Amino acid sequence: MTPAERVDEALRRCRRSALHLEMRDGYMLDDPDYHAWQAGHRLDPEDRSSWWRPWLQNIADVVARGVEVRRARIVSEPISNYIRYEYDITFPNLRAGEEVRWLPRRRASDLALPGNDFWLFDGEVLLINHFSGEGDWLDVEHVTDLEVIKFSAEAFEAVWRRAIPHDQYQPA
Repeated sequence: MTPAERVDEALRRCRRSALHLEMRDGYMLDDPDYHAWQAGHRLDPEDRSSWWRPWLQNIADVVARGVEVRRARIVSEPISNYIRYEYDITFPNLRAGEEVRWLPRRRASDLALPGNDFWLFDGEVLLINHFSGEGDWLDVEHVTDLEVIKFSAEAFEAVWRRAIPHDQYQPA
């Protein structure tokens, strides 16, 4: 099973909450969609069929079941070109029912944070994302250590409290 399939499966199984912490300034820089965006292509919010994909349907389905899906992004400012791309393409996540917040990295200096991005489902299933230095998604590690799960949950909530909701964040 690929890392993405493992996250999809955990999302489909969750019952209450799905928390995602992102802390990198670039991911999968060879992504064709990112290259198209760099060349000037922009998603048309009015043309849902052009940007709706299975991942978004998965989010919409779990949100419809009452699952709270929250994503927090810690970003350097001025933001990288990739983060500008992510900011620009976040509206589909919001329309699917995710809540998204942004935390400028300079406001996170006094927070205890894990070394890697992660997903935490129902406060019980922790999937840690491992990326290469270039931002390619290598693996998802399923962590069962209760102390690591607790630490990750607390880190996410600390970030969430400080982070700025997507509709209020103005990238620097």
